[in-house]
Formats: sequence, structure tokens, C-alpha cells
Amino acid sequence: MVGDVEWTLTTTCAVVFPLVMLLLMKIWKKSENVGVDLPPGPKKLPIIGYLHLLSSGLDFRGFRDLSQQYGPIMHLKLGSRDTIVVSSPEIAKEILKDNDPVFAERPQNMLFWHNNSDILFSPYGEYWRQMRKICTLELLSIKNVRSFSSIRNDEVSHLLDSIRVSAGEPVNLTEKIISFMSSIICRTAFGKVSKDKDSVPRLVKEAMGMSATSSVSDIFPSSRIAQALSWGTKLRFMRMCRQLDVILDGIIDDHETNRKDSRRGNGEFGNKDLVDVLLGIKEDGGLKIPINSVDIKGVILDMFHAGTDTSSSTVHWAMTELLRHPQVMAKAQAEIRKLVKEKGNTNSMEEEDIQQLNYLRLVIMETLRLHPPCTFIPRFSREKCKIGGYTIPAKTNVIVNAWAMHRDPKYWTDSESFKPERFANEASLDTTGSDSRYLPFGSGKRICAGMTFGWVGVSLILAHLLHHFDWKLPHGVHAQDLNIPQTSVVAGPEKDLVVVATPHQSLPNE
Repeated sequence: MVGDVEWTLTTTCAVVFPLVMLLLMKIWKKSENVGVDLPPGPKKLPIIGYLHLLSSGLDFRGFRDLSQQYGPIMHLKLGSRDTIVVSSPEIAKEILKDNDPVFAERPQNMLFWHNNSDILFSPYGEYWRQMRKICTLELLSIKNVRSFSSIRNDEVSHLLDSIRVSAGEPVNLTEKIISFMSSIICRTAFGKVSKDKDSVPRLVKEAMGMSATSSVSDIFPSSRIAQALSWGTKLRFMRMCRQLDVILDGIIDDHETNRKDSRRGNGEFGNKDLVDVLLGIKEDGGLKIPINSVDIKGVILDMFHAGTDTSSSTVHWAMTELLRHPQVMAKAQAEIRKLVKEKGNTNSMEEEDIQQLNYLRLVIMETLRLHPPCTFIPRFSREKCKIGGYTIPAKTNVIVNAWAMHRDPKYWTDSESFKPERFANEASLDTTGSDSRYLPFGSGKRICAGMTFGWVGVSLILAHLLHHFDWKLPHGVHAQDLNIPQTSVVAGPEKDLVVVATPHQSLPNE
């Protein structure tokens, strides 16, 4: 009898104690924000929470629509964490520039690689600073970007040849662009073209999409059903990580073997590539925060994502917009062909020449406005801060909706239209985040370190595609069919771009 009573008391305590602790935590959490002047936002309904908002989508479009009702700074409760959504340049400036150190973190629920040991999502601190510095000095500096010109020119030649083989027939341009960008990253960062150069970008893109998209369990964290439903996404993510692990381990093993067998680096010119540098630093142990193979793999993934996914999607959207606006394409082609003709060699175009193509620059800038590489700029508050007249508590997710700001008619005339000329008289607008109306690569400490690398690659491939070929859509496909909305948080199009290329008649040797 006594044993039964003891068992009952133990069982009761085991059940009641967690419930009491959960209740106390909720009360404590609510007390934290008592008197805090949070921004306005939609109400969370009992039981269903934000389910009624999912019909319009909690993405960059859905947030833009909500901001039109609740204002340019908006508070939502997504899951167990407060989230602030910003949709105006003035408030974005307060976060990304005026209070940059306070918001230099990434949201803690954005998981991409083991313990977030990559650069994109690692916490703001000494590790992040040292790894970003290494990548900038060893790969992404202006000097290094220029030194890779022969590799880029070689890959451009391969790309043009592959398109000529299919001249007059439909060709999947998106696939070819991704392969082109991936080859450049492999050869510049890892010394050679990997046999997995086409599969890695696909896996990285899928993993980035899952890490950036809120799962059902994020919105309903206390629901067992929601947690069960989210397992499918988590399992797919884990499966992709295992596939990537095998590929990246192979890259590192090849470098370690070659380093033992030869004093030469693994770079194409006998120099040390990025992986060589990282392995050397790992062995020397001279960093304040030592690195391991997992950290190196995280950096490799960052290079693939930043150098392949975002750049290839920008070229895709640029060609899509040019096909939808043939008068703009004709103007860009005329500029390029005139420059090449003035040089006296119709088959030659150097990277220095491309810097003179002012209208092409406007085309790229307008593409980045309508289709920014990252529709959201995610941040995380490290401490309590006053923004836009409201209090942003510590440990709060912050989303700057760059897509919405780039299309806001308050700041852009005819904001939904593709008009490159709009940038001709906007001296303050560049890709460095100096003007908060235009943030294609972010701003502040977390601004994209590979801007120069990406811009050179995008400019080069577009210039050659427009110079060497005339473009049209396959039979039965119309320009309005290309008006496909951007659906991914990480820039990618929903469908590949299939086109027909015809060698330009004034080029004699094609």
C-alpha cells in the first residue's frame, strides 16, 4: 500500500512538475515584455495561432501585404520567438547601419551546417571574423578575383561551344549557367573541377531553401502534430547533409594527399587554393579559435552557395527579363557589339572591356532590384534596442524584406516594371548597401563578401551570351509565359529557362 502511494506521488510529480515549470516559463516570458512598446502586428488567434495567415503565405510577398496593413515595422510571433519584419529603407538603415553591431547575428533557428560553423550563419564573434578575413584575403579580394581571369575566360569558351552545338534547338540555359558558375568556383577555390560540381549546387540550394523557410513546427512549437509533420523536412535535410559530407570529405582528402606527395599547391597554377590555405592554418594552429575539418567543409559550402546559386540565378533572371523586353536586349547587344567592333576583332572581348559596358551594368542592377539574390536579410538582436520608435527586445529575430523595399512605389517609379534606365541618374545607388533603398547584397558587417567575385562572373557571362548569340523562345512559348514569380527565399526561379540561341550573323567564325 505504501509502495502504491509512493509510486502515485512520484508519477504525479513527474507529470505536474514539468507542467508547472512550463507555466512559470510562460509567465516569466510574458513578464519580460510587460510594458515593452512592441511594433504593431496581426493578432495570434487561440489554438490556430497564425494558421489564418498561411493562405497568403508567410514569405516576402505575404509579409509585404501584411506591412501594408500594419506598417513598415511589424511584430509577429512566429513559433516561440518574437519576429520583427521591416519593409522600409529608413528603418532598415537603423538596423543594418546605425545599430549594426546589435543586429550582427543571424537568427538562431537558421541552421545550415554542423553547429553553424560556416560563415553565412555562424554567430557574430571572433570565429566569424577570422574565417571571413581568411576567405576575403585568399579568394575574394579584388586582386585575387582579377587573377582568376584566365579561368573565367576558359570556362566562357566551353560554355559558348556547348551552346553552339545546340544552335537553333531549345537549350536549358539555366543548367548551363549553373554548371559554368560551379566550374569557376571549383577551379578557383579547390584547384580543379570536381566530378560532383553539378550535384553540390543542387544539394546546397535545397538545403538553403529548407533552412530559410519556416517549418510547421516553428509556427506551432507546442503541437505534437506539427512536430511530427516537420520530421519529413528534418530528415530530408539530414539526408542532404550526409550526401554533402561525402563529397566534401573527398575534396579535403584529395588535398591532404596531394599536399603530402608534392610541395606544390593544389591551385591550377601550382599555387595554394583556398582549401590548401585552410588545411595549412588548421595544422599550424595559429588561430585564436582553432578550426577543424567540419569548419573547412562549412566554408566550402559557403563558396558553392555564394558563387554558384546567387550568381546563376541573377543571370537567369537577367536573361528572362531581356527576353520579356526585347527592346532592352537589343540596346544591350548594340552596346556590346559596338565596343567589340571598335576593337577590330569580332571574336575577342576582355574583362577590361566589359567594365566599359555602362548599359549592361544598368541591366544587372535592375535585375538585382526586381530579383535580389536574397529576398530577406535575416538578423538577430543581441540586446534590447530602440528602432523606429519601438522597443526591440533582446534575442528577437529581425527580417528586412529587401524584396518588398525594392518594389515599393514610394521609392521606385513604376516599381514593378523592368527599366534599367532608372539607375542612370541615381549616383547614390550601388551594390554596397550605402543607400538602404537598394540592398541586393545586404549591408553592414554581414554584407556579402563575394560581391566583386559575383559581379565579375555575372557581367562576363551576360556580355558573351549577348555578344555571340541572338535569342528567342522555343516555338509555342510566349514572353508572358516567362513572367514566373520568384518563389524561393534564396533567389532561385521556380522553372528553368529554356531558350533557342542562334549565332550572331556578323561573327564570321561561328
